[in-house]
Amino acid sequence: MAANVSTAYLESLPAVPDWLNKGDNAWQLIAATLVALQGMPGLVILYGSIVKKKWAVNSAFMALYAFAAVLLLWVLVCYKMAFGEELLPFWGRGGFALGQGYLLRQGALPATTHLRKDGSVETAMTEPYYPMATLVYFQFTFAGVTLMLLAGAVLGRMNIRAWMSFVPLWLIFSYTVGAFSLWGGGFLYHWGVIDFAGGYVVHLSSGVAGFTAAYWVGPRMQCDKERFPPNNVLLALAGAGLLWMGWSGFNGGAPYAANIDASIAVLNTNICAATSLLMWTSLDVFYFGKPSVVGAIQGMITGLVCITPGAGVVQAWAAIVMGILAGSIPWFTMMILHKKSSLLQKVDDTLGVFHTHAVAGILGGTLTGLLAEPHLCDMVLPVKGSRGVVYGGTGGIQLLKQIVAALFVIGWNLVSTSIILLLIRIVIPLRMSDDELLIGDDAVHGEEAYALWGDGERYDESKHAGYSPKYQQTPTRSLIGETGRGGAVGV
Repeated sequence: MAANVSTAYLESLPAVPDWLNKGDNAWQLIAATLVALQGMPGLVILYGSIVKKKWAVNSAFMALYAFAAVLLLWVLVCYKMAFGEELLPFWGRGGFALGQGYLLRQGALPATTHLRKDGSVETAMTEPYYPMATLVYFQFTFAGVTLMLLAGAVLGRMNIRAWMSFVPLWLIFSYTVGAFSLWGGGFLYHWGVIDFAGGYVVHLSSGVAGFTAAYWVGPRMQCDKERFPPNNVLLALAGAGLLWMGWSGFNGGAPYAANIDASIAVLNTNICAATSLLMWTSLDVFYFGKPSVVGAIQGMITGLVCITPGAGVVQAWAAIVMGILAGSIPWFTMMILHKKSSLLQKVDDTLGVFHTHAVAGILGGTLTGLLAEPHLCDMVLPVKGSRGVVYGGTGGIQLLKQIVAALFVIGWNLVSTSIILLLIRIVIPLRMSDDELLIGDDAVHGEEAYALWGDGERYDESKHAGYSPKYQQTPTRSLIGETGRGGAVGV
């Protein structure tokens, strides 16, 4: 038996070159699939369930479109802009990631070789033990999920044609900049900023860009703002469950290998998510008198976002601390501060992505600067000796790096998102017409989420008025801040 196991890792050309590690390749493909499941079907189900019934189809479709559009553009030009050779300190040189010769070679991030001040190599170029095809697909899933998260801020009113134009432009001019700067070998990567799996690249950018987009697109109809109940809470919980379980691939795949740091990252991810969920639920019970499934989903997400920038570089006790803060600080900004802030009240962020992704992302990046453990940092970071404030030494400098990087991501996304939407607005209205907003899915897609009459036939008063009483909605608590709990579900 031992001989059979050992021969499984021997070179066998052409399918098994000497650099291929089947364990790493298998884990990375699994991790990529887990991340993809976060978006398709995770976010598609969550978005289609957490919104008002008349927007279920449109909300799910916006996420579905983003997932597909990002993949095609990713292999045509964007992968190399994010992880290829350096063009500018914050941007890679774009190009195809399609050729067989390119995709079958060993994975490599050519701009990641980190040099000391004297020019000698401190950390060699990142070269995982699997092919470029695996690396390209793994990184696509992060990009796809980022655009899907951003969509949550503009559900229920953004013109679908404007959204279809926005997705490729934002991917090119915003996402690839953050990804190259922090992951692909850009200036923040070599400076030593820690963003283990996307607290800044994915969550802070989607939260800030989503909030900015919500401002330029404009608000929903007043009736939708005042009353926006989820059409299926249990199905929303199913989508949230896929999001949580998929996060093990999100953070566990970040080391690019099935190594011990991947194990730490997966454990910390789940610890922080559970702690944050319990903290958010406890605050709901204390403040509102009862627990909420929607609140539990919010707390789960803020915990997952908060741990992401430091999942593989903090200890398990630190993950608990991060979970407590992730379940309380975004809770405060969403439930209390949102009602009191005139700025937040002016911007109609449908699902509260500013609170659950921007606030939680900044919180996670800052806490990483405080709690990053030196031994774990040396396993995965290009700048050796990195550490958080609590471990002394250069910890104070690390915290400063984290703050500066957050400001860069915020500033770039504010400007790039605004420019993209203002250019689109010249040729395509950003907001749907009032008639479309009033009707919803049937006006935009000619489809509705649920068939209330046999064989998919929709209610027609002229045909069915004598058959059954006209459908009337019953009052229910809003997800937005006008009643009771005061916060949109943050996804």
